[in-house]
Amino acid sequence: MEARWLEAFVAVAEELHFGRAAQRLHMAQSPLSQTIRRLETHVGAPLFDRNTRSVALTPAGTALLPMAYRVLRDVALATAAAQAASGRVHGIVRIGFSGAFNHLTLPRLARAIRRELPDIDLELISRISTGEGLTKLRNGTIDIAFVGLPIGSSPAVSSRLISRTEMGAVVPEDHPLADETSISVAQLEDDDFLSMPLDGSSAMADVLMRCGIAAGFRPRVVQEITDPYMLLTFVATGMGVSIVAEDLAPILPRGARWIPLNDQTQYMYHGIAWMTDEHSAAVEAVLTLSERILPTPAVTPHTPQ
Repeated sequence: MEARWLEAFVAVAEELHFGRAAQRLHMAQSPLSQTIRRLETHVGAPLFDRNTRSVALTPAGTALLPMAYRVLRDVALATAAAQAASGRVHGIVRIGFSGAFNHLTLPRLARAIRRELPDIDLELISRISTGEGLTKLRNGTIDIAFVGLPIGSSPAVSSRLISRTEMGAVVPEDHPLADETSISVAQLEDDDFLSMPLDGSSAMADVLMRCGIAAGFRPRVVQEITDPYMLLTFVATGMGVSIVAEDLAPILPRGARWIPLNDQTQYMYHGIAWMTDEHSAAVEAVLTLSERILPTPAVTPHTPQ
């Protein structure tokens, strides 16, 4: 079994489309199909159910996928170790981030990597929520994830706090409270709320619900939105209000206002996460650099560790 066979298999498994997988691998579709057939012959079982409209993993393909990730990760680690012996850090580092939440932090880190670690190829994967980031870390498809904290206690995944921002209300510009200098969350009890997904994958959604419950009510969420900037845009259209971190205030779309809260301060905690043991010298170099570029703020009694 060749590593390139597994690379082809992982690409098709993730894309579930031979054309997109071939484009991702910079090869024609026919050689890709031949490679998958060679792998299927080698393992003695079909890995994909194919028809003219869809591609799906078979039970054999589903069983092979996590092992393929592990083999490719081990190959990458071995290659990086050999390159590190030359005295320079080489490799690919894949960073997952949500988008709007990271407009202050990701550019600083990315510029520093390109400036100080020029032999590292940086891949940025957008629209990754905290929950998705942790899943992708564990299956090896990204190396570092920007996340909301806390992320739970798993020894396999490490994390570090990089910023703490106050929560505030965001309302349409024609809302009765739009011109207030500060408000309490209780004043929004009768409003419709817009939220990031409430399935546990979004730290900001968790903070929104915590703010409402602390004010004595459960926010009435009328729509869940996966993209934080689109959430702000929907508020600007008048579809509802929300509770968001202050670092989103500078990028509000026209038609929305951010208002500080005068309740007991609630915070959004931002961090980065990575696999504790299974990472390359390139990832280690980026993590070390991040400690200087995005240092951990002073710890308070309410700050996640």
